[in-house]
Amino acid sequence: MARTHDVFTPEQRSAVMRAVKGADTAPERKVRAAVCALGYARRYRLHGAHLPGKPDLVFGALRKVIFVHGCFWHGHDCKRGARKPKDNAAYWRAKIGRNRTRDVATVAALEADGWSVLTLWECETRDAEALSAKLSGFLSP
Repeated sequence: MARTHDVFTPEQRSAVMRAVKGADTAPERKVRAAVCALGYARRYRLHGAHLPGKPDLVFGALRKVIFVHGCFWHGHDCKRGARKPKDNAAYWRAKIGRNRTRDVATVAALEADGWSVLTLWECETRDAEALSAKLSGFLSP
């Protein structure tokens, strides 16, 4: 039976959720460091507010964008992403489902506008060599 109570008060829970960053996360910083190491340091902009989904890195001259997704928040099929919340499970399933639906629509809109899209998962940023190879393959002309 799923628990229906929260260990935090509503005010505490709100503070915890406010602390979850949406930009400049550790995985995103790892991707930016890898991009710089590949020689693309000054060739991108951050958080393209003018594009659907506000991609984390925008390479305008290359017409390429990169999203860095948290495994849990975007429902990745890795161990962390497959973890099911015990508290308020229905809410979280619906929220992650909406995130995934929005992600698919965002990629479709960008590709329809001529952008190439790479989605990197939080778990993929842990292996620097594999991350570098994936970025190199995506960013090379």
